[in-house]
Amino acid sequence: MSAEQQHRDGQAADPGPRSLAQALRERDDASLGALLRSRPDLLHPVPTDVTQLATRAGTRASVLRALEHLDRFALQAAEALAVAPDPASYQELLDLLAGDDGDEEVAGALPATVALLRERALVWGGEDRLRLVRTARELLAPSASHSSPTGLGPSVAEATSGMSPGRIQAILTAAGLPHTHDAVSAVAALSALFADRARVAELLEGAPEASREVLGRLVWGPPYGQVTAEPAAHLRWLLDRGLLLPTTPGTVVLPREAALSLRGGRAHRVPEPTRPQVAVAAERKPQVVDAAAGGQALAALDTVEELLRSWDEGGPAVLRAGGLSIRDLKRTATVLEVPEPVAAFWVELAYAAGLIASDGGYVEEHHDRPDADAEGYEDEETRDARTRRRSGEAEHYAPTPEYDAWRDLPPADRWAWLLEAWLPGTRTPGLIGGRDGRDRTLSPLGPGLDRSPAPEVRRRVLELMAELEPGQAPDPATLLERLRWERPLRSAGPRREQPEPPRAGVRPAYGGGAAANDPEALRTKLTEWALLEAEMLGVTGRGALASHGRALLGTEGRSEGAGAGAPAAGSARATVVAALLAPLLPEPLDHVLLQADLTAVAPGPLVRPLAEALGVLADVESKGGATVYRFTPGSVRRALDAGRTATELHAFLDRHSRTPVPQPLTYLIDDVARRHGLLRVGAASSYVRCDDESVLDEILADRRATALRLRRLAPTVVAAQADPRTLIEGLRAMGFAPAAESAEGDVMIARPHAHRTPPRTPPAPVPDGPPAPDATLLTAAVRAVRAGDRAATAPRKDTPEAPGGLPRTSPADTLATVQAAAMTGESVWIGHVNAEGAASQRLLAPLRVEGGYVTGYDHTADEVRTYALHRITGVAELAEEADGAEPAR
Repeated sequence: MSAEQQHRDGQAADPGPRSLAQALRERDDASLGALLRSRPDLLHPVPTDVTQLATRAGTRASVLRALEHLDRFALQAAEALAVAPDPASYQELLDLLAGDDGDEEVAGALPATVALLRERALVWGGEDRLRLVRTARELLAPSASHSSPTGLGPSVAEATSGMSPGRIQAILTAAGLPHTHDAVSAVAALSALFADRARVAELLEGAPEASREVLGRLVWGPPYGQVTAEPAAHLRWLLDRGLLLPTTPGTVVLPREAALSLRGGRAHRVPEPTRPQVAVAAERKPQVVDAAAGGQALAALDTVEELLRSWDEGGPAVLRAGGLSIRDLKRTATVLEVPEPVAAFWVELAYAAGLIASDGGYVEEHHDRPDADAEGYEDEETRDARTRRRSGEAEHYAPTPEYDAWRDLPPADRWAWLLEAWLPGTRTPGLIGGRDGRDRTLSPLGPGLDRSPAPEVRRRVLELMAELEPGQAPDPATLLERLRWERPLRSAGPRREQPEPPRAGVRPAYGGGAAANDPEALRTKLTEWALLEAEMLGVTGRGALASHGRALLGTEGRSEGAGAGAPAAGSARATVVAALLAPLLPEPLDHVLLQADLTAVAPGPLVRPLAEALGVLADVESKGGATVYRFTPGSVRRALDAGRTATELHAFLDRHSRTPVPQPLTYLIDDVARRHGLLRVGAASSYVRCDDESVLDEILADRRATALRLRRLAPTVVAAQADPRTLIEGLRAMGFAPAAESAEGDVMIARPHAHRTPPRTPPAPVPDGPPAPDATLLTAAVRAVRAGDRAATAPRKDTPEAPGGLPRTSPADTLATVQAAAMTGESVWIGHVNAEGAASQRLLAPLRVEGGYVTGYDHTADEVRTYALHRITGVAELAEEADGAEPAR
């Protein structure tokens, strides 16, 4: 026996409930919990009873959200029910999906799909009386102005609702049907004709070829067409026989019954009951995948560190509308040596991880670090931000204090920190460069980049990759088609042609922003961006999911109470992922290889103190598996300006080099050190002093010094009109190595000043609807709904009512009734008005009455509560038929 026969036979005699509320009331707790889990928007706030739950489940917003979370075949089944009679039998639904010729795959998949629609409260009723929720029918059914998503138009009865009876009788005559006595029977006869496949085929045998071509263009939708006041003969033939019915002036429609006959009974051209399989594009060894992913993870850490290091003394300015300017993005891309869209991704990732932020604006209050205490104390960073705002100084992006904590973590933990921000993030860097709904350019770190579907698409891409065997890389085209099947885009008409998916082996470019306002294109782009971002971060290697990438899906994320600045401590997922990644990352080295061409080669990542010191003493020439540093006079002078002496530099290189220090490098350091500080620059406006008079003579004779407006004050002192910084830069451009000095005459050490923002909270993701409830909330919600439903359905004796249907009794009667109920242990209905003026009815079992208050078990809330007697409008006893059926406490 087939699956649909078993499904039909087991339910054929069941007439089903009479309303959605009754259908929900007949469910068990597990089924009710499944509904609330699949549609979490129904839980906010928790419904008071089943009737309110059913009402909320039928609202437009909730039904729209539920439809958007159906897979393609479930949505096709709902669309078929929307064009079927209301109510429809299971067989009618099967016929619409499988057609006259039948379809075994459709028949096998339909029972589970109907059960899914029932579980999500989109379909209710007995097996022979399936009903689509009214709101869903209104959304999916065709109308006089637009077709159904199936491509079907209105029925004959709907299309002829405004037609004159004479015109309907004329259509019957042209179609070869006998006259009727009224328009209702005429419409029924015409509908029966069009629903009969054989009679429609017989009618079309005499149709002109051009008429059949017109029907062929309309049959799969859209079913509407335009006609002139004097239609052509082949169109007149269709209009006379009702195969085209007028809807508005100049517009005609192919009626639904005729379209279904021409389609062979199918509501959809191609039913899709089975989910597409993700094909394998390439197979590689898992060890190769993990090694490649580990290398990408290390490169990602280096890129983020380089970004933050370049902004360490203060980053680019914040645009007035928020975000980063195009010019600053280009500069950042140049520093990182990546294309601008990729640079925007790293900037956004650092922002989402809480490592960079604006240094101005609102300063969040922290309980352990208040902005100001009772005595008016403010910390230095907060005071600096307030001063900047008062003075109108431009805000800049800069690293946050969390950057210092992140930098001190092991590499694997730093990578896990970034992944904790990337996986649930809703900011979408790929949109940068596009336009928003107001035709404004979307900029990095600016508003308008949040897209709620991004985390779901990102996680689902990784889950589908995890379903493949280790080392298998998915075909992007089939991966995209699978995601489209799982989350099809519902439209008002037939499904449009989808954007061309990426071909296997073709790597799409990152960014572009073309999908900012197109939901269909956005879904495709989100999939492509998820694959590219996973590869850049090292979640995947050579297109396949790495072992530490699989761990991202197998453990829980950040615990609810964990702070944003400590994901490794606050997330089990981060701990597991870091442990799996750590063996794939090379150990930091404490040495370099010095070469005779004034370069140093770091054969791997360096320990942070060595990397920072070498970054001051030399310039990075190239990056990759090995980093090449080059020593120049300018880089050596930079180290001397930072307070290092020539002796310290020689000792540093000798200690950290695995090769002997080349003689040219020794000479370079000694030569720069000998000239460093020979000239002294101070503030007069500024001045230059030097013990060697011949050096000052050389400077004064140089034409390049004209712009500095120098004047000799003494044999060893020259004054300048330029400020000290300009004077130093001018002398260095002339080939000298001046040093700045303080007012006391001491050499000033030019160490970089690390600029930090006040404490900042990372941007919170913008979720797509309410979060999924946990088991505790579901259990409590089901219990509350059941309790409220028992209370709402308990009958009560007739009693005078106050406005709003509340029972109304005098204060003396109210007190006497609740005291008697407390003594006998019975339950009573009370009307209650709270302090905000909201009125409600409660089913209360009084336990004690004292001090102007009554305390009892509230069956409506399923808990013990206390009510003030003066806020009770009245009391009503339960009806006699309720005796013995009182809800258990």
